[in-house]
Order: sequence, then C-alpha cells, then structure tokens
Amino acid sequence: MTAVARRAPATEIGVPGSKRLVDRVLRIRELALLVILAVLVAGTEVGNHRFLSGQGVKDLLLNAAILVIVAAGQASVVITRNVDLSVGSTLGICAFAGGDYLRGGGSPLVGILIAVSLGAGLGVVNGSLVSFGRVPSLVVTLGTLYIIRGLDSIWVGSREIVAHDLPAGFVTLGHGGPFFLPYLAIIGLAVLIALAFYLRSYRGGREFYAIGSNTEAARLAGLPIRKRITAAYVLCGALAGLGGALYLARFGNVDSGTGSGYELTVVSAVVVGGVAFTGGSGSVYGAALGALLLTTINSVLPSLGVSSSWEGAIDGFLLLAAIAVDRLVALRVANVLRRRNVRHG
Repeated sequence: MTAVARRAPATEIGVPGSKRLVDRVLRIRELALLVILAVLVAGTEVGNHRFLSGQGVKDLLLNAAILVIVAAGQASVVITRNVDLSVGSTLGICAFAGGDYLRGGGSPLVGILIAVSLGAGLGVVNGSLVSFGRVPSLVVTLGTLYIIRGLDSIWVGSREIVAHDLPAGFVTLGHGGPFFLPYLAIIGLAVLIALAFYLRSYRGGREFYAIGSNTEAARLAGLPIRKRITAAYVLCGALAGLGGALYLARFGNVDSGTGSGYELTVVSAVVVGGVAFTGGSGSVYGAALGALLLTTINSVLPSLGVSSSWEGAIDGFLLLAAIAVDRLVALRVANVLRRRNVRHG
C-alpha cells in the first residue's frame, strides 16, 4: 500500500469529485469577477466619458501591470498553503538595486536581471526557512519583511533615484507601447500565460496544488515538498524583483520607502481573485483579475470625484467579502461531498 502511494501522481492526490467541484466553482467565481469588472468600467464610462479613452485605457493597464505580475507570484505561494508578506520590501530593494546599476549608464536588460536575481535570492531565503526550517510562513515572511526593509533603509539612506538618472530606453519601457497597449501590460500578460501554463501543464506546477490540497497525502505520495515550496518562494521573489524593475521604469523614482505596504495590496488581489488561503485551489488568472479589479476601483474613485481615502476601506471590504465567499464555498463543497458519500455508501 505504501509503495503504491509513493508512486501516485500529483493529480491523483485528494478526492477527484472534490477537485472537479472546486474547479467548477472557481470558474464561476472568475466569471463573476469579469462581470463585476465590466459593469464597473461601463458604469464609470457613463459618468466620465474619458475613462475609456485611449489614454485612459493605457493608464489603467499601466497601473495594473505591476500588481498583476507580483500577484501572480504570490498566488503560486498561496496555492501551496503559504504566504509571502515580504513582497513589498523585496520590490523596493530590487527596484533600487536595478536603478543603482542603471544610473551608472548600464544596460537596461542587465539592470532588470539584477533586480530579478536579487528577488530570487531573497525567495531562496524565505523558502528555505519555511520548508527546511519548518517555521510558519506568516512568521518567516513577516520577519524578512522588516529585515529587508531595514537593509534597504541602511543601504539607500537619504539617496533617491529619479528618471533623469536612468537610460532613455528604460524609461520608454515604463511608458511606451503600441497604440493603447503599453509594454508593461505585454510583459505582464506574457508572465501570466507562462506561469499559468507551468502550473497546469507541468508536474512541478501541479504538485504545488497537491501540496496545498493535502500536505500529508503529498508527503506519503513521495512528492518533494521542501523543494516545491522553496521553488514557489523563488518564483514569487523573482517576480517581485521584476515588479521592482518595472516599477522603476514606470515611475522613475525610487527611495527607501518604495514598496512599503504593497504586500497588503498584493495579498488582497490574490484572495479577491479566488486563490484560497487554505491552499490547493485558485489560478494566476484569478489573481490577475483580482489585481485588475482593485486597480480599476482605485482608478474609478478619483474619476468620479470620490476621495482617495475610500480606497483602503473598499480594498479591505473586498478582502473580507472574498474570505467569506471562500468559507461558504468550502462548506458547500463539504456538504455536497458528504451527501455523495452517503448516497454511494
């Protein structure tokens, strides 16, 4: 029995009926997010006819692109039933690292690679402490959040990188693009498609879901749990680093406070997008929809003359609503499966 369990593929871990039911619910939830987003945009356009102008759409995509990339990385960690609260600090220090190199006249590509590599290295630290040290991810990443922020403050000090210090081609990356489609949105879409394909089509990606669904069953099946969890954190850190480089290109301004509090927005986007904190369910497309919804709301409020002070309150309400929906869905799935088991003996 044990030998058979160790050879079981990742996709067979758990109850097949439960997986199909959860997948169906998630598709409905993502569709609901699309409908809400469409209604929100249409309603805003009625009140402000410039909202869907070419420049308006471009600004919306520019604002959402970075959050989509970082949220996609966070989703890969949450799927394994963990969390990374250090993504904001990682984004900030990686943005400065890339900018510090670029203001010396370096290559934009190398500057981006520096940011991504530093983020991946910080992901290795987080992943190792969580998987090999067996310390709760909430505790580990809360600690590294403050450590990275402290190191960033010591390194950066009172220095600041501005757009004038950066190569013209790098600044163009943060603002330009064909028609109303910015380069940042194209990069974000490419990252999203590649990560979604990996999670659904490769064994390593499917094992993220298996570990999040039932860690003990995954261990009995012989899955490399520590390796996969570390890989998820490396992926999250690398995408936070990429987000930092693109943040620098987008805003052209980085200091020691860059990225502060950003982790809360990222986690909100992931949860609102249907990636359950209990692990094993959700998709990066859902996380991207959550990021796009939050960004759209934050863009809609000023265009309708509503104070920006409401942004945090609305984001918090959506987060609580998403958690409540996750709980109701979990109870509904459990009841359906219980009735099935009773019917089939």
